[in-house]
Amino acid sequence: MTQVQARKYAFSLGLLDELAADPAITDVAVTCDGRVWADSGSGMQEYRLAIPFRSPQVVREYAVQLCAQMGRRLDDACPIADASSVEGIRVHAVIAPLVPQGASISIRFPAGKAMSLLQLARNQMFPMDWLPVLQGLARRKATILITGGTGSGKTTLVKALLAQCGEMERIVTVEEIRELGDFGRANHVSLIGREANVEGAGAVSLTDLVKATLRMRPDRVVLGECRGEEIVDLLRAFNSGHRGGITTLHADSVSRVPSRLVSLGLLANITPQAMAMLAEGAFDVVLHAERIHGNRHIAQIGRLCTVAGKLQGVPLASWSGSGMPTYEPEWLQFLMAWSVMK
Repeated sequence: MTQVQARKYAFSLGLLDELAADPAITDVAVTCDGRVWADSGSGMQEYRLAIPFRSPQVVREYAVQLCAQMGRRLDDACPIADASSVEGIRVHAVIAPLVPQGASISIRFPAGKAMSLLQLARNQMFPMDWLPVLQGLARRKATILITGGTGSGKTTLVKALLAQCGEMERIVTVEEIRELGDFGRANHVSLIGREANVEGAGAVSLTDLVKATLRMRPDRVVLGECRGEEIVDLLRAFNSGHRGGITTLHADSVSRVPSRLVSLGLLANITPQAMAMLAEGAFDVVLHAERIHGNRHIAQIGRLCTVAGKLQGVPLASWSGSGMPTYEPEWLQFLMAWSVMK
């Protein structure tokens, strides 16, 4: 256990309580045979529990009970579950026969305390020279798209940016499962999608929730992750005066963002040309995060534009995680437009 104050949650994780309490651990995985793996910043390493999982059946029972605590069903009729707690613990579980035996469990823990942009800069998530730009983007209500792979720090960055918003601003967040948690805002509404019940009724999609946000008098709309056709309703909102919103997207670089957006738009029967116009007008900036050898950092700052009707992602600044960033000629204009030091 690290010497930092232990994390505490409203419910018990049973055999994994000792890992859940350690603030250094971000991810835990339990394999079908009951072996446990934990990531405290340098990749997954096997962890020996004081009381181990005795058998694959115990792993399965544990997964079912854990998801039930979070209000998600996991059984033979529904063998895959995504669940989350109010604090932002995220659980993904798959049971046999989709896995060879027992269950496979993946757990992600939120940071014990939301970090500020200044703290992230000091932790080398981005160069200190970029701090005024990121502060300006949040305070001046830029609409921000954050991209990157799993575990690259997208949610951490969203929380830090939201901390820069005015205290009186009303923020409405939409997520498939709760990851943002409570980030210290008094006027914050957290909306979570809902699966259908055993009769196949009662489902509430992200598209439904995005539409609902516009009737809730938001100052900012935040979509935890673009995964499907809900992106179209979000872009329409961002293009109709709802500025200052934030969303995340899985992509491996700024230049690859257009193809990801186009593919999501096609799910909603939106042509690539229409998606290009919607996206260019919706987002003021793209922040691309990467994780290399356990270290998370903003690798690119860029923007979206259309050339001959085709959407393109254009990097303005790039950083490898160490040394000096590199800049494109358009960076100075972008800096003057958004930096708080303007």
